[in-house]
Amino acid sequence: MSKLVSFVIPCYRSAKTVGKVVEEIDGAMAKLSAYDHEIILVNDCSPDDTFEVIRRLCAERPDICGVNLARNFGQHAALMAGFAHTRGEIVVCLDDDGQTPADEVDKLLGKIEEGYDVVYASYARKQHSGFRNFGSRINELMTRVMLRKPKGLYLSSYFAAGRFVVEEMLRYQNPYPYVIGLVLRTTKNIVNVEVNHREREEGTSGYTIGKLFGLWFNGFTAFSVKPLRIATAAGCFTACAGFLYGIYTVIKKFVNPAVPVGFSALMAAVVILGGMIMLMLGLIGEYIGRIYISLNNSPQYVIRECVNAERDKKDE
Repeated sequence: MSKLVSFVIPCYRSAKTVGKVVEEIDGAMAKLSAYDHEIILVNDCSPDDTFEVIRRLCAERPDICGVNLARNFGQHAALMAGFAHTRGEIVVCLDDDGQTPADEVDKLLGKIEEGYDVVYASYARKQHSGFRNFGSRINELMTRVMLRKPKGLYLSSYFAAGRFVVEEMLRYQNPYPYVIGLVLRTTKNIVNVEVNHREREEGTSGYTIGKLFGLWFNGFTAFSVKPLRIATAAGCFTACAGFLYGIYTVIKKFVNPAVPVGFSALMAAVVILGGMIMLMLGLIGEYIGRIYISLNNSPQYVIRECVNAERDKKDE
């Protein structure tokens, strides 16, 4: 019996590219007789006619499900919405712009068949802009420090995961989802496989510096308390430094009473300590605010419309 592979594609400003990605998936899977496949296209409230393209694809194909979100919730929320509509034993996530090569999905599936829980595509040379590559490096550092990602593991938007990993991720019902954090807390049986990375043919990346910053903040506030521990350590360090400096000032005054106690040094210490206190209070406030929003049952995403969702019941 063939295994079902579910492809989840978050879509934003991809009216000109998503159809090509679907065609490439079909061509790649036609060569893999051991698998059947379905495609879940999640429109993250794109301002162009992306969902109209998705609607046409769904009308032509009963194995394509279209999900239209009520507002822009971000890539990771769109992935979670897509996961909720998957039925496959293996779930593959990739981009809507054609930069991630769907025709090399066999490499990811092969590693899943070897027994790995999650397989991330890695690239010898990325074709992203300098801004996106910088963001990727920051994300790499954040996940390694805050989420204990293995140093040699490369994380990307093109990955395959086993069914139990997806089911575990779906247990997370709070707002601010971060798929990488959900994967890393579920399993360490993860591997990379190298694929090509293409240049973008249409449009530009939907990520801005604000969206990237928000994504990083989701990662370390939703899945790690290490920032609070760093703040505690920094507070202890500055307190000790201030105490030692106070002793040094007293000793200096006794040794040489003529030396004046500097006003500038005092102000510098006040500004540094005040800045650190405000930073730590802001960080604590961010955690408390997110707890408050979670207690108010703020949704991960809101679905305005779903096309071919009835296939879930028909095929079960």
